Amino acid sequence: MVEIRCGHLLDVRNGAWLPLRSIRVEGDRIVSVGPTDSTSTEGDIVDLQHATVLPGLIDCHTHLIDDFGQYSIAGPLLTSGAQLAFRAIPHARATLLAGFTTVRDVGTYRAFVDVALRDAIDAGIVLGPRMVPVGAYVTVTGGAGALTGLAPDVALPLELRFGEANGPDAVRQRVRAIVRGGAGCIKVMATGAVLTPGSRPGAAEMTYDELRAAVEEAGRAGLKVACHAHGTKGALDAVRAGVASIEHGSLLDDETLTEMKARGTFLVADLYDNEAILQATEHPAEFREKELAVADSQVQVFRRALALGVRLAYGTDAAVIPHGHNGRQFATYVSHGMSPRQAIQSATVEAAELLGWPDRVGCLEPGRIADLIAVEGNPLETIATLERPIFVMKGGQTVSATRVSLR
Repeated sequence: MVEIRCGHLLDVRNGAWLPLRSIRVEGDRIVSVGPTDSTSTEGDIVDLQHATVLPGLIDCHTHLIDDFGQYSIAGPLLTSGAQLAFRAIPHARATLLAGFTTVRDVGTYRAFVDVALRDAIDAGIVLGPRMVPVGAYVTVTGGAGALTGLAPDVALPLELRFGEANGPDAVRQRVRAIVRGGAGCIKVMATGAVLTPGSRPGAAEMTYDELRAAVEEAGRAGLKVACHAHGTKGALDAVRAGVASIEHGSLLDDETLTEMKARGTFLVADLYDNEAILQATEHPAEFREKELAVADSQVQVFRRALALGVRLAYGTDAAVIPHGHNGRQFATYVSHGMSPRQAIQSATVEAAELLGWPDRVGCLEPGRIADLIAVEGNPLETIATLERPIFVMKGGQTVSATRVSLR
């Protein structure tokens, strides 16, 4: 038994900042939450009476396998799966130490390296967050997430084109294969992309029938579908096909947002990475031009989605930003209209709902997994405190403790 004594506990459901609370943990689960009894001596004590404790954070859009600041068309051809996996170890560690105890990892060029990383983390071999990996991008030939820009006579190995499919039947076959490979979520690419050469972010690439096939096959396996979409046509088809979330959503119109609101489709808006893309000197001029074309629109879409009541879940697109900088997006969300409470909810209870894990993560209640962090000060007043956690616990195990008494 471990007792965590909190100076304040943040109830993320209602935004209450509760003084002098204790969380009791047994194994990997929370067994009780209540007022602190300073006379209690049962079990080990973690003294966080100078800090605010809240649930472990959730990032719904990461790419732990990819390196920040390194871009080359042929890069995936120059790196083996084993090399990618080893390079991802510090990315996973940095993400967890930043307070993100769970991530939905939404794609890698080389299929199933993300699944292998998840399995290594779950086995205790590697330190990192709880992962929901997608295994491979489901995309049309030459579409967003595909390796494009190569000579036409270059034949890619299967693992670098594993999710490519054209037509509903081919999509079903690829989704089944990705499910068999161990994915925890399916990722479809409904429109073009900013960071794919020759791709137009506003253009629809997958058809409604292809998107619906992916949703149906994922559903057979009990999995949700995350959908990359910038433009309205592709996003609206995806929403009507039944995807769980629209990633990016940079060019969405009110019709699409209204449909998302009605269906409970989440928007995962990676606002903080706009600046990172524009400042990255290694990106081709094409990428910068496309980002300039969508960045301001994405902010306006985010504000409109917030006003309409569209569900919003936190996602940063790390490695487009440095791994471990995930918490910096909270301030970006607040600067564009979210309250601190809403921003925190987007990375806790709302993100947990998107993952389908509301009974496991996202809040500090009995029966939930003991994922929690501590920060100095009140994040409802100073949201940037979430960028510097002084304590991180994942599954009942302390993984980081700075200025914290353990006894």
